[in-house]
Amino acid sequence: MTKTKEDFLKEWEQHKMRKPKVASLILHCSVGESGEALERVKKIIESIGEMKTVETKARRTFREFGIRQHEPIGAKVTIRDQEKIMKLIPRLFDMRDFKISRRAFDKEGNFGFGIREHIDILETKYDPNLGVTGLDIFFTLERPGFRVKRRFRSPRKIPGKHRISRDEAIVFAETELGITVE
Repeated sequence: MTKTKEDFLKEWEQHKMRKPKVASLILHCSVGESGEALERVKKIIESIGEMKTVETKARRTFREFGIRQHEPIGAKVTIRDQEKIMKLIPRLFDMRDFKISRRAFDKEGNFGFGIREHIDILETKYDPNLGVTGLDIFFTLERPGFRVKRRFRSPRKIPGKHRISRDEAIVFAETELGITVE
């Protein structure tokens, strides 16, 4: 039996611990090489996310692409502050007309999409020294109580009935974030 939109909304009203929230927003770009290109991408992501970036490193060596294991090949920013996330959401979705595909949602309730050019994001100016690059944007949803799986002392698994389903994440995105899911 699948739940409807009204069922999810009623459940969220009755039980505060059942209502999902955006836990984190990740802005990521992989360049595939270290050096000057990586530094440009770092500056672009820092300007959008307004936070310091972290380098992502290659997990394995790919000789045909000239990538060595543990070589920095990308950059990312993880934003967990709710105010910053809610301020960024309209900027990120405006270029997509607040629409996203159903395929963007995974079975755990997270979703993401890609942007071809970072200058399409509102209030982002083109800098000829930095160039133009694409980004991957990921949203992680969770309910209150998900800290149980990340805590230091005796972490536990989240029970199946407390996890966020794909349908529930879609309803959350439509009602709380104002996104149309196609």
